[in-house]
Amino acid sequence: MSISDRNGSNRTQRLTGDGVPNSISSIPLTDVDSLAPGTASIGNLVKDATAQVSTLVRAEVELAKAEVTGEVKKGLQGSLFFILAISVLVFSAFFFFFFLAELLDVWVVRWLAFLIVFLLMLLMTAALAGLGYLRVRKLRAPAKTIDSLRQAASVLPSAAESSYRHGDYTPGEYARRTTG
Repeated sequence: MSISDRNGSNRTQRLTGDGVPNSISSIPLTDVDSLAPGTASIGNLVKDATAQVSTLVRAEVELAKAEVTGEVKKGLQGSLFFILAISVLVFSAFFFFFFLAELLDVWVVRWLAFLIVFLLMLLMTAALAGLGYLRVRKLRAPAKTIDSLRQAASVLPSAAESSYRHGDYTPGEYARRTTG
């Protein structure tokens, strides 16, 4: 199946099944009942319901992917500050050893300059590590996805109550009867 883009040229869109696209940019907000009331067959209703559930699931996956990607980027930025802090610490080790050598060899005021450089580099290391910590601490769970899935779960009937039975009891009744 092909569609025309805005420039008028044709390109092919890959579809799965009967007209359901592979990727979803947004949930379509159109009226799903295109037929007059009472004229739709069971097959058409099942087909429409399947396409709508597929669209909803794909949109949920896209939302989760977008949120997780954003949080991973924040985590990578925070870890960059930790890497910079370690780099500064490694380079400051050279100055510390150079400071010790001058301190032991000369016993003059020159060593004080090396000590000041070393302390400044340690201060920079602490500042970069603090920035990294603050950036990583701001990471949060994908709240929009969690809320959306909770709303979807409240709309759908409970599969556990209707499909899994232990004898004549639902799982909740079975658990209550066997534990107490």
